[in-house]
Amino acid sequence: MATRAGEPADPEAHRARRPSNGALLLWVVGLTALILVLGLLTGTGLRLISLLVFLPAFAAAFCSVRQTVYTACWSAAAVALSLLYHPEQSRGDDIVALTLTAVFGGLSVLGCRYRIGHENEMLRLRSTATAMQRSILRPLPLLTDQVLMDGVYEPLQEDKLVGGDIYDLAASPYGTRVLIGDVQGKGLPAIGAAFAVIGAFREAAYRERTLSGLVDALEEAVVRHNAIAADADEPERFVTALVLCIDDSTTVQAISCGHPRPYLVGPGATVSVLLEEADLPLGLGSLAPAARTVGRFDFPFGTTLLLCTDGLTEARSPDGTFFPLRKRLAEEAGQPPGRLTRALHADSRTFAAGHQQDDIAVLALCRASAADTP
Repeated sequence: MATRAGEPADPEAHRARRPSNGALLLWVVGLTALILVLGLLTGTGLRLISLLVFLPAFAAAFCSVRQTVYTACWSAAAVALSLLYHPEQSRGDDIVALTLTAVFGGLSVLGCRYRIGHENEMLRLRSTATAMQRSILRPLPLLTDQVLMDGVYEPLQEDKLVGGDIYDLAASPYGTRVLIGDVQGKGLPAIGAAFAVIGAFREAAYRERTLSGLVDALEEAVVRHNAIAADADEPERFVTALVLCIDDSTTVQAISCGHPRPYLVGPGATVSVLLEEADLPLGLGSLAPAARTVGRFDFPFGTTLLLCTDGLTEARSPDGTFFPLRKRLAEEAGQPPGRLTRALHADSRTFAAGHQQDDIAVLALCRASAADTP
């Protein structure tokens, strides 16, 4: 969910996915009627009706416990009535069919209770982890003397507990320091690495005079986190990151640690791709033959600087086409940062047919003196 919403996963949304009582009744009665009609046409009604033994199992996979109980009772009653309607055919195997229907119905109810309990537990864990992450990712927009930053943050919630995208901004004595990053992997181990980077950034952004010193502090934080993770037999993580320093001049200092490139939207909807080269991600710095380099580019007044994670750049349509970010940026140019990022996020969701494939963080920055109301 986007940062402006901020709510954890809602159990009501999962309940809404279950079929209504009316839909379930229509489905059960329709299937039973179909079996009865086929039985009458083929003369094998009693044997076909025993297929209802599988009906509660299907209900257990999608319905509530109460709905599964109703379905199990319906199946058992339908088989029992068939035996009473054809007493001359009540052989031992038909009694076995009735017994199996009752047993499978009971097992289906137990299975449904287990499934719903597991879903509720996952929702609680997901909500807790999301709340933990949102407690350290400050709500947008953020403003310093140099820049206004606004954007959209949406962690992937399907099949995962929490996202690994991070961002922050610090008004240091040396200018505004900006961080956007993406932790490898998902779940609670990934958020642990995210916490480590965010904490190191907030402390080192005010201490380190140079941007290289700040990035070195972030590298050390990831290395320490990985050492602790290795002792606990957890996988090590690396973090792609883009770190900026924006002061009162029009030139921005930047170090890219394997992160997607920033974009600059200028007058006339011109879009420039900045920082063609990127160094290794945080946590892999020891593999680099040389120290990370500081890049520089112009960020004049009246322009917008866009930062994002690969949840936006690698969003795909159903046919596998990548989201045309540069084209959409040109189309949405001229909007304030908040509106620009929300428009890009909405465009990417539409482009991907509503299927979110990864965590998404989209940030837009403009010079503070030129900031409009988001």
